[in-house]
Amino acid sequence: MAKYDYEAFMQDILRLTKIDLTFYKQAQMKRRIDTHISKSPYKDYEEYVGELKKNRKALDEFVEYITINVSEFYRNPDQWEILTKRIFPMLIEKFGTNLNIWSAACSTGDEPYSLAMALSEFVPLNKIKITATDISDEVVAKAKIGLYGEKSVANVPAKYKKEYFTQNGPAYQISDKIKNCITFKKHNLLKDDFFKNQHLIVCRNVLIYFTEEAKDEIFSKYYQSLAPGGVLFIGSTEQIMKYKDIGYNRLDSFFYQR
Repeated sequence: MAKYDYEAFMQDILRLTKIDLTFYKQAQMKRRIDTHISKSPYKDYEEYVGELKKNRKALDEFVEYITINVSEFYRNPDQWEILTKRIFPMLIEKFGTNLNIWSAACSTGDEPYSLAMALSEFVPLNKIKITATDISDEVVAKAKIGLYGEKSVANVPAKYKKEYFTQNGPAYQISDKIKNCITFKKHNLLKDDFFKNQHLIVCRNVLIYFTEEAKDEIFSKYYQSLAPGGVLFIGSTEQIMKYKDIGYNRLDSFFYQR
């Protein structure tokens, strides 16, 4: 009988979760999963995947673990300053105030909520509509709750922290005024259809975990997803190596325009 190895494990995970681990950097992801299993009561991949097949809670925890959810409000504030001072005015001049904005791989909601607060300088909150997606049900549920620790909100401008959060000890609850700007959905970047006619797509510090082939495919899909003149905002850990081949014009270090 053939040994149940990491390849077989990846196939089972694909069947269970629709997450294709071959799109992630293998050595990095395998090491991460091996560490996770070593801290569990299961001795190998086969035993562990057997538990995932019958235990939905364990499966949800595994998906949250491998999708690497690290987020905070206004991460890299200098980039948000470019977004606010240059990109938003440019997009509003071109498309008007009804912008189609997609926060992809949004994790626990820090990013789309930051977008709503930043855009509120230009557009009334009741006119802001942002679609925020993530592959993990667990983090989407957390995002909808909108409760954060002090570290998460450290970079939020003081006026927004005062206006849009309620503090209760070390916890900060985002206001319903901001929550109502966001529609959260589950979405798999490697499998699901992309939204069309987007004016701004924000996907930051996520694709560093993917293979170069997967990155190229996703950046190309984002290009097709953008309206002509729309902008992709990526993270400080990322760059689009072949952006000219795809068709992008680079506006700044982390901003690419269709």
